[in-house]
Amino acid sequence: MRTAAILPVKRFSNAKQRLGASVADPLRRDLVRAMVGDVLSALECCASIELTIVVTNEQPVAATARDRGAIVVADTAEAGQSAAVALGITEAQAEGVERVLCIPGDCPALDPIEVDALLGVANVAPSASVVIIPDRHGTGTNGLLIAPPQTISPSFGPGSCERHRELARAAGAACHLEHPASLLLDIDTGEDLAVLRERLAGERERAPRTRSVLGLPLAPSRAA
Repeated sequence: MRTAAILPVKRFSNAKQRLGASVADPLRRDLVRAMVGDVLSALECCASIELTIVVTNEQPVAATARDRGAIVVADTAEAGQSAAVALGITEAQAEGVERVLCIPGDCPALDPIEVDALLGVANVAPSASVVIIPDRHGTGTNGLLIAPPQTISPSFGPGSCERHRELARAAGAACHLEHPASLLLDIDTGEDLAVLRERLAGERERAPRTRSVLGLPLAPSRAA
């Protein structure tokens, strides 16, 4: 089943404002940039994803995404995550994509193996289906797999996990939750950042850009 990943990215100056209570603005912007870079790299390694669509008005992100072969959709309205993802879905439909995986740019430890496993299991779902990946609190939505792409309209934000379930029911689509570990943790607060530091300290293979910004050890060179 032809699959596209949709990655909405806010302008760095506006992103992750809640982190401002825990980190200085320069670090916040550097961290956002690093996390997006790590997510893009992880998506490149996902064998089940044929196309990545980045929706953004942040020009350095747009340039990097194009260099990596992604399609870039301009988010000129900057009306929020749901509206940005909707723009990506429209582009995916124009590309003839059969399903979309909507993910945030703040899950830097994203594991391509987990993503491919998720897409492999969902490949046997009925013709209209919605898979929700909740956040670690179980209330928000960190990932949304929709087949076909127009089955529901995305509705991110507080309480979105249950809201997406209700939208799927209203559409008559099969719906279930999945919990791939690397997609459960998104970084909105200082507490989230502390959990991320602890998780990245336990393994050194993923999120090299984010590790560098946080001053965590990097994986040893394979040539060493």
